[in-house]
Amino acid sequence: MNTIIEVRDLTFSYDDGSSGKPVIKGISFSVEKGGFIGIIGHTGSGKSTLLQLLIGLLKPRSGEILFDGEDIFSKGYDLKKLRSRVGLVFQYPEYQLFEENVFKDVCYGPANLGLTRKECELRAYEALKSVGLSDDCFYASPFELSGGQKRRAAIAGILAMKPEVLVLDEPTAGLDPAGRREIMNLILKLRKERDITVILVTHSMEDMASCAEKILVLDNGQIGYFDTPAKVFSHTEELESIGLSAPAVTYIMMELRKRGMDVPTDVIRPEDARDEIIAAFARRKA
Repeated sequence: MNTIIEVRDLTFSYDDGSSGKPVIKGISFSVEKGGFIGIIGHTGSGKSTLLQLLIGLLKPRSGEILFDGEDIFSKGYDLKKLRSRVGLVFQYPEYQLFEENVFKDVCYGPANLGLTRKECELRAYEALKSVGLSDDCFYASPFELSGGQKRRAAIAGILAMKPEVLVLDEPTAGLDPAGRREIMNLILKLRKERDITVILVTHSMEDMASCAEKILVLDNGQIGYFDTPAKVFSHTEELESIGLSAPAVTYIMMELRKRGMDVPTDVIRPEDARDEIIAAFARRKA
């Protein structure tokens, strides 16, 4: 795969840097085209700040962010074009809905790109269908929709811009377990169908374990780990020391091991835990 985003020695603070401590402290990493990167960290670790830097909403004190090899903070770089290629879904994105009906709301982004009315409507229709909203929702007020439907409509508004990279800040916040699964399944579906690169911030270690290809752990503005979910979650004690945890199933397997069951303790997905437990019982009977 090709690198689509490269972050080089990035530092950021919310003042001029002369007094307050930086929020992001000299971090470097890259994101491959079509990849799925998860970002986790305790509250105040710099996650949301990093996302806003990636889309050019904030400017770093030092360092570079390269998108397709071009520094997005260099003189003359077209940030408007960048924001049509990188879609940012804020936490509680339904609060961004404002038009009289859902269809008009989803047309808003493409219209800002200067597209014709017909092209805007075609994109809106395609985006709403791709997120699974039924036709009877199209001309309803956004405020008449359920929480999950609002979240889907807001994501459709970003998809109508046809981004190459989808950046999501806690997209399942405030949803019940069923709603959370629906949104995560939707993100995976969109990635597969559209070959979109996904960068996701979440507090759900289960979502990270099941969806992300690599996880970036932020700790006070610095990178603690940047590796596969299995390798990151193998550092259980270190994660706990910075206010994080492994997936719940990992702790279950650790407890089973303590009680004498012959199971591995590096399991991070429920389906793998099931298979390992079944295999352990089979070995006992043999």
